[in-house]
Amino acid sequence: MNAIVTGATRGIGLSIVKHLAFNNYNLALCARNELDLISLKQDLSEKFPQLIVIYYAADLGDREQVKSFATFVSEQFEFTDVLVNNAGLFIPSSLFEEKDDDLNDQMQVNLFTPHYLSKYFGLKMKEAGRGHIINICSIASLEPVVNAASYSVSKIALLGFTRILQKELALYGVKVTAILPGSTLTSSWDGTTIAPDFFIDPEDIALIVMNCLNMSAGANVEEVIIRPLKEME
Repeated sequence: MNAIVTGATRGIGLSIVKHLAFNNYNLALCARNELDLISLKQDLSEKFPQLIVIYYAADLGDREQVKSFATFVSEQFEFTDVLVNNAGLFIPSSLFEEKDDDLNDQMQVNLFTPHYLSKYFGLKMKEAGRGHIINICSIASLEPVVNAASYSVSKIALLGFTRILQKELALYGVKVTAILPGSTLTSSWDGTTIAPDFFIDPEDIALIVMNCLNMSAGANVEEVIIRPLKEME
């Protein structure tokens, strides 16, 4: 079994990668920092020497690099069983205070990249009659955040795209899942004084992913909403 994970070296992506490796998935990893990817590959190869682990350093805000990554993976893996679109860009700002390029930049990473990868690998899944695409959306996909205006727009669009994918690919035996987490304790919250009880642990997201992948052939988890038990004031 082969799996792709974008945003693979930190937070939610890293937790998903570790769980996939533990469950014997060969891995194609993508992130911006090549040194982080090299370190992660070495760690995985030491713990799971039976696995094939490949990596590609790319800025997923660059469409040509996204295409190059897809080509690289298809040259290494004959088939991709699982695609996890996890990489995301978050620029906090209200609508009227954001920079001119903020919407475009977040749409590229949060929508256009998973759109391209889902179509590229989804077509192969469609032809094979199997596979699973998992898009990491956000609670902002359902409840827009004023102080994260364009981010919310991009995540609303990602959820809409995921729902379309579900309808188009279900007829061919391909599963599609949207996961909508609330505040998750990743590196973006480094330095916060807010107690961990007010966050989701990235491990929780990884466990959801594995549960979705382990469903019977006839079952597809369409959407999962996960929130912190305690709400921030």
